[in-house]
Amino acid sequence: MVSSRPPRRVAIVGGGVGGLATAIRLSSAGHAVELFERNPIVGGKLATLRRDGFTFDIGPSLVTWPDVFDDLFQCADTSLGEQLDLVRLDPQFHYSWPDGSTLDVHDDPQQTEQAFERFTPGAGADWRRFDQRAERIWEVARRTFFAGPITGPLTLAGRMRSPSDLIAIDPLRTLDTAARECFDDHRLVQWAGRYATYSGSSPYRAPATLACIPHLESAHGCWYPMGGLDAIRAALDTTARRLGTQIHTDSEVTRIVSGPHRVTGLELTDGERVPADIVVANVDALHLYRDLLPESDALRQVRRAPQSTSGFVICVGAVADADRKVGHHNVWFSSDERREFEALEAGRLADEPTIYGCVSSITDPSQAPPGFENWFLLVNTPPGAHVDRDAYAEMILEQLASRGVDIRSGARFVETMTPSDIAERYRSPGGAIYGTSSDGRRAAFLRPANRGTRAGLYLVGGSSHPGGGLPLVATGARIVADLIAEDL
Repeated sequence: MVSSRPPRRVAIVGGGVGGLATAIRLSSAGHAVELFERNPIVGGKLATLRRDGFTFDIGPSLVTWPDVFDDLFQCADTSLGEQLDLVRLDPQFHYSWPDGSTLDVHDDPQQTEQAFERFTPGAGADWRRFDQRAERIWEVARRTFFAGPITGPLTLAGRMRSPSDLIAIDPLRTLDTAARECFDDHRLVQWAGRYATYSGSSPYRAPATLACIPHLESAHGCWYPMGGLDAIRAALDTTARRLGTQIHTDSEVTRIVSGPHRVTGLELTDGERVPADIVVANVDALHLYRDLLPESDALRQVRRAPQSTSGFVICVGAVADADRKVGHHNVWFSSDERREFEALEAGRLADEPTIYGCVSSITDPSQAPPGFENWFLLVNTPPGAHVDRDAYAEMILEQLASRGVDIRSGARFVETMTPSDIAERYRSPGGAIYGTSSDGRRAAFLRPANRGTRAGLYLVGGSSHPGGGLPLVATGARIVADLIAEDL
């Protein structure tokens, strides 16, 4: 992608996936790009913990919608297949309920339908109807919501082909309502509702539009890059540098320099000024408009957008046990999900949370020493929640043990990460993992716009359109690059 226009000086604040993906697109277009990351390594929340021969992905743990990344690498005259050794997981997820029932969701939709039918009679047909409705949601969302910037409902409406598109994306029902109207088995309602947490949201408040996420997994697969998710970070880093992006780590931006109407550059902690024609902020919008470029009106707008949940992370170097029935990705559901989400909404820790567990060494033995497994556990917490890390970790591991999965005996170590750790590491207010959530019918329109409040300023990342998660952030980078080309 080579531009005929003269190159511009571009400064990117933050080296998360959004910043790296934007750097690749703008460098490939011929611009002079410099990226500044406050941490010693780029990647943002796409991060890794290494200890005693174990490797843990402590941010994203799977890849969905891989075409987004293939499109990105194509801009740099390479491809996703050339950059990564991707494995398509089957089964995708292993689900467990307190009553002892389990469900494996497969890569083959027909096998998934059969698994649902075995789980409870009639559920196979219910799942097929749910997936077909979700497929229609995805088809419309892809060419409307993900096609470009959103500045309000009229933007979205302008991309729709007919009023039937608005009905198709199912924005008025909640995800929980849609699930209850499809599934008779309460456990499967709980299964569907879990997908709200992919954007740090609640199934009781997020729109049924999010039903497109399980369809994405069904149709496009759940993928794992051998070597761990850090392989994506490394590929983005290497590709950006190859294209000429200058990447500065351990470089914190303290201010975005601006005139009355246009940004003119950055200022670093040591006082150095970096001139720029374009500034791309890959930081939380609250941090941007509160600290880097104070804007009272923009800050008020940002605070209207609902924050996503945060999380409490436990990493355990555990002895392998062939008798444990676990997969690469696992979910142990709580016995009362409504009570769980009510606690989160009230700002409290759930006393019996749903537990997500990733054991990537099942697929990739390089992630743990022989005879051991790398257990990454995550439970949702409110943003800003205070967590007694030792007590809460003990409670979660005990809850897991009560479900027949005791990883405490013989564990080499237990490490934890709290919402305050996440907030400090990533300058993410309250430790909100996904930036803004999808809670509420207007949530999508309350996210800060990709064009900033001054000319030359652009926003990318989980707190701006289209939201958090690897494929959405990478989509945001494409939208920002297109906006810059249009504005120039």
